[in-house]
Amino acid sequence: MVVARETSLQELLEGSKQYQVPLYQRTYSWTNTQFQRLWDDIKQLADDRAGDAEPTHFIGSVVLAPSPTNGPAGVQEFLVIDGQQRLTTLSILLCALRDHRAKHEHPEHRERIDQQYLINKWKPDNQRLKLVPTQADRASYLACLNATPKAGGTDRIGAAYRFFSAQLVAADDPDDPNDIERIEDAVISGLALVSVTAQRGDNPHRIFESLNNTGLKLTQADLLRNYLFMRLPTRGEAVYESLWLPLQKNLDNDQLELLFWLDLVQRDPRIKQTDTYAGQQRRLDRMRTEEEIEQEVARFGRLGELLRTILEPSREDDPGVRHRLRRLGAWGTTTVYPVLLHLLDLRARELADSAEIARAMLYLESYFVRRLLIGRATTGMNRVMLSLVTEVDADLPIDEAVRRYLSSGRKYYATDRDIREAVRTVPYYLNGRPNQRALVLRWLEESYGSKEPVDLSSLTIEHVLPQSPTAEWKQALAQDLEPGEEFGQVHEALVHTLGNLTLTGYNSKLSNSPFEVKREQLASSGVRMNQEIAGQERWGRPQIQHRADALAERVISEWPGPIARDNSSTGPAWDVLNRALAELPAGSWTTYGDLAALIGSHAVAIGQRLATVAAPNAHRVLQSDGKVSPNFTWIDPERTDDPRELLEAEGVVFDAHGRANPEQRITTEGLALLLGADVPELVPEPDAGQDPKLRDRFREQLIEHQGPDVANAVVMMLNAWTAAGGYLEYGVEAETSCFLLSRRKSDPGGNIWPAALYPSGKFEIVFQHLRSRPPFDELSRREELRQRLNKINGVDLPESKIDLRPGFPLDVLLDASNREQLVEALEWFHTLARHEEGSQ
Repeated sequence: MVVARETSLQELLEGSKQYQVPLYQRTYSWTNTQFQRLWDDIKQLADDRAGDAEPTHFIGSVVLAPSPTNGPAGVQEFLVIDGQQRLTTLSILLCALRDHRAKHEHPEHRERIDQQYLINKWKPDNQRLKLVPTQADRASYLACLNATPKAGGTDRIGAAYRFFSAQLVAADDPDDPNDIERIEDAVISGLALVSVTAQRGDNPHRIFESLNNTGLKLTQADLLRNYLFMRLPTRGEAVYESLWLPLQKNLDNDQLELLFWLDLVQRDPRIKQTDTYAGQQRRLDRMRTEEEIEQEVARFGRLGELLRTILEPSREDDPGVRHRLRRLGAWGTTTVYPVLLHLLDLRARELADSAEIARAMLYLESYFVRRLLIGRATTGMNRVMLSLVTEVDADLPIDEAVRRYLSSGRKYYATDRDIREAVRTVPYYLNGRPNQRALVLRWLEESYGSKEPVDLSSLTIEHVLPQSPTAEWKQALAQDLEPGEEFGQVHEALVHTLGNLTLTGYNSKLSNSPFEVKREQLASSGVRMNQEIAGQERWGRPQIQHRADALAERVISEWPGPIARDNSSTGPAWDVLNRALAELPAGSWTTYGDLAALIGSHAVAIGQRLATVAAPNAHRVLQSDGKVSPNFTWIDPERTDDPRELLEAEGVVFDAHGRANPEQRITTEGLALLLGADVPELVPEPDAGQDPKLRDRFREQLIEHQGPDVANAVVMMLNAWTAAGGYLEYGVEAETSCFLLSRRKSDPGGNIWPAALYPSGKFEIVFQHLRSRPPFDELSRREELRQRLNKINGVDLPESKIDLRPGFPLDVLLDASNREQLVEALEWFHTLARHEEGSQ
């Protein structure tokens, strides 16, 4: 027998209780996708409860089994049969809330949150924790609970802590002293759970098994259809034939569900898609007659026609509207759908004409493009779009109303001044989605109006100044350096900006080639942008910035800006900087220049900011040589501890000269990935269909850069890999890389490789690639690989880079014992990878 009741997190955790996760439960496995969904719900709930404490949000159930040793007094112990992922996540979030409020508001929040929700303060050690995770997760959880330097490591528990810490930093508005308090209230009192408690004597294993016997669930569209026809006892058959059936033929089940949500969200932007049926049912319950219900079904039919036009713009008759629908569809964000449905509905009801709604769609497109260019592609986007229909001024023509709405408040509708600054400084290539980055470049090319248009759909983004510059490129760029500037810092600041990017069909062939070679290829292209680049004698900082200025003017002419009272700039993205710092794992460091390149600022400005304004993990920001800045000071005047000693306690290794281990550095690209950047291009892949010439070129470059002894050692290792059943494939870029594959693309489960070798001297371990390839998507597998490799003399892969691409020098392979250990580790990898293939 079980007892189920609705409860809150506060009720679940307060008092002397302990929730133990049993051994048969899997380890903590939530990822950023689940974190983001939960956080979005919490943020929305906090806003909803700001003026009314009634709203709640249901997040699922927790199934518990009481300990047979429980008595009438003392700590009440429960086994968590189901819901441990949810309960663990919320406990980690409470740790992050506690630390944020203690640091930024008052230290008393630490003890308060600890005693109320995280620990049983006066109980014995074995009963001290309110939540006891599985053994594998316990050390990481305790680091967060006890706020040690190891808190926020690279495992899933650490990732959760870093994610919520970063979100709290971003959500903390200095002008609103109560915003974090509202978030805590939403978490503690607003999140609703169903607590299902078994009785003593019930078998927890049996309950766990029964919970996992699932069947096919009815969708919300199914439920709403059933409800509608239950309300049509006499008219049901006629309405079904004349109205519902055409709607059902127009849209599939998922699209129907989308339609019903879009209809609701135009009335209340807070409605979640998961609440579609409940929201429609509440609305329809107010209707009393069959005629009213029939009219609603007819209205759904009309809206369904409009939604199909949004999904299939070729159905649209007006060329201007069709063009904008195609572009907004290509942008790939469904958050614009409520607005598009509203615009088409206005035209259908003759409240706007095609020209007006086409202009309104242009303002939407312009808003998206300009936000991407200033590095604000997603911040608050959902709320802006979902609230537009209810907040737009109904007394204005719809195009003017949309532009005015987007121009008001803090919606990041970039001004012309913002655009001129951002295209010079913001790392465009690290923002937004890959398709969006390419789209803007294609649309810019289309703006040239070439008489013989080129098919741009197959072209990819090319860095003119390459991401991995050769010695020749370094020499060419050196002439642009000012006194005191370093090549790496200037390269980082330029390489991903819009002025250095174009579209080509030869991406991998051009790659690191000298500009003289690239210029010939670009000159022969039909792409006007490339012809302009090819007209330059050299390619360095002046040329990149000059092109950025020209592209900025083209952007401004193509995509209208906001209705601005002035042309002021939004300034540096300090919130992005704070989020990046909060996401830095313990045991890692970054530089002022890396952060400057991330947000489109300057290293000096970053240093000044961190010296005067509190920011998370500011001690993890070092000079480019890995040393603590001599000007570093704690914001807290009471704090006197040595930042280097703290970094060492966190796991950063310093040499005798006070320089941090460069392998533990998180570069601009790494910071962007920590923030969720969608840049698959940063992970090179082997090129299928190998040419023996590539193998020969790899070996020639290896001898040229490393000498015959290292080259011979590498070849012996590669021979051992192929003898064990592995494959070798080679890259086609100027520096010919070699990939060690266990599975090819055509194999079940797709391709997987543990490492890539570069003639310039790096043996790279591709954890970043492996985190999406079973079985190494499990952190424990990647960690085991890291530990096996770290047993090799000269290899030190930092834990903080377990999701990135660390490596070690190729000359490590000169030692026969090292080669033997490396081959053993790679054979272990290969066995697991091939076993996974067999299970597909």
